Amino acid sequence: MKRSEVPQKYRWKLSDLVGSEAEFETRFQAVLDKLPEIAAYAGKLGERDSALACFKLESEIGKEFGLLYLWSHMYSHEDLADSAAVGYANRTDALMGKVMTATSFMSSELSALDDATIDGYIRDPEFGVFDFMLSEIKRRKAHILGDREERLLAMAGEALGTPDNVASMLMNADLKFKPVKKDGKTVELNNESYGELLADEDRKVRKAAFDNLYAGYAAHINTLAANYAGNVKSGNFYALARNYGDGLEKGMFNDNVPKSVYENLIGAVEKNLAPLHRYIVLRKKLLGVKDLHMYDLYVPVVENAQMKLPYEEACELVKTALAPMGKDYVALLDKAMTEGWIDVMPNDGKRGGAYSWGTYGCHPFVLLNYQQTTGDIFTVAHELGHCLHSYYSQEGQPYEKSDYQIFVAEVASICNETLLESYLMNTVKDERVKRNLLSYRLDRFRTTLFRQTMFAEFEYQAHKMDLEGRPLTVEALNGLYLDLNKKYYGDEVSDDTIKYEWSRIPHFYNAFYVYKYATGLTDATSIAHNILARPEYVDKYKNKFLRAGGCKSPYEILCDVEVDLATEKPYDDAFKLFADSLDELEKLSK
Repeated sequence: MKRSEVPQKYRWKLSDLVGSEAEFETRFQAVLDKLPEIAAYAGKLGERDSALACFKLESEIGKEFGLLYLWSHMYSHEDLADSAAVGYANRTDALMGKVMTATSFMSSELSALDDATIDGYIRDPEFGVFDFMLSEIKRRKAHILGDREERLLAMAGEALGTPDNVASMLMNADLKFKPVKKDGKTVELNNESYGELLADEDRKVRKAAFDNLYAGYAAHINTLAANYAGNVKSGNFYALARNYGDGLEKGMFNDNVPKSVYENLIGAVEKNLAPLHRYIVLRKKLLGVKDLHMYDLYVPVVENAQMKLPYEEACELVKTALAPMGKDYVALLDKAMTEGWIDVMPNDGKRGGAYSWGTYGCHPFVLLNYQQTTGDIFTVAHELGHCLHSYYSQEGQPYEKSDYQIFVAEVASICNETLLESYLMNTVKDERVKRNLLSYRLDRFRTTLFRQTMFAEFEYQAHKMDLEGRPLTVEALNGLYLDLNKKYYGDEVSDDTIKYEWSRIPHFYNAFYVYKYATGLTDATSIAHNILARPEYVDKYKNKFLRAGGCKSPYEILCDVEVDLATEKPYDDAFKLFADSLDELEKLSK
């Protein structure tokens, strides 16, 4: 389908951001005109009036640029073959570079200010909207080095980033895999097609994909091990150079989350592996296989149990399922669905996947490629969770405090998915569909809470080994990963070949990031539990979390809604839901 053939009711209304191409040009130039003005404040941030004027001007530029950037990129996503639309996106990319250059002095100059000056700004009522930003500058000062040291680290940055670049080139360009035979046809195997092939109903296809992929990684495992070891050493070097105890402390500091959260996550999951082992046994039974392999973990256990719904029906289902969130929330969902916030249908050239994207000064938007599958229905709920989180954040906070941090970015979206799951569990009459939904939930926990925590433990142990002077050889890395895989998945799954899996996880080159997927699911599950159990909790969630934006650290914001990841309570809620769902699936599968 061409873009011009998509009915208007299924298109987003980008004119809410920028009214016309002529308006874009005017506003684009206005941002350019402000850049020399802000650059002129360089060297003056120690002066109260200059600092205040500079901060206000940066906010003006940021708000205006955000609208232009969002409009241009979303316009290009309608049809990536439209050179004119892509041209606007390229121009705002270039403008972003100019904005960053013009404001680049601010971070280093503010970090160089003495604490007394920063504290004076924080106490000054006219700096009110900037107080959290200034507090963050002060918090990070202990890890800012002298001018000479900072110059040396900057000079070394490109070289120390080599392992990440090498991994990207190997995984995305150089590594080639033997193709897979499917339905008598040859299917190219790569990191993208692997997931689809691993979910194929034909076990021979799954096995071939698994074997061929890891044969490719095994052929280069010495290079990959040496490269990953270099990445770990680089991370530990940066951490120690900047006065952190270790790489984990540095990673958690960046999120402004206590180190104990990471350690508590691993401890809580390890204490609750028995239900996962039970699910693996059940999956083996449902698939009817004598021996369960790692390549059997992603295929659906219930065939032909998809929910097929037209988009309008999916919207009504989502609104009904999210009714516990209150009338105002449902009214906003309806507004998003009917007033041009969502681009619904796939069309030729359209960007794939789904996302929610917003900026201050306009309602958020959602991109879908809706095709009536069960997954698509959940995607509607998920992306609208992001969308309304952004809406409430902008409603509740000034521009300077409206952006929520990545640590909590998935909470509202997964919470919506969980509420939709719960509603369907209570209303679906078709036993096959219900079993499919239960296995969908269990697999989401397996791949997100359990698997990502296993990844987090691998990273933790690898960095610790390096700090202790233990070499990260092929044997050491393979052995560590295989031991963890056996611990997490239990004795029912065989395949020593999985020991190579660490070598294909790109997130390992952005250390101590993956744990956020596991905590995000935990947060969302605990919040959804409270919403359903205590209707009065909903207002707390909306006011203290959704409207909080980035006014505090993400850990503090979660604590404000009774989710303290340094305690056992959120994990108890998550593992209870997993165990209850497992009990029900076992009962329905007898």
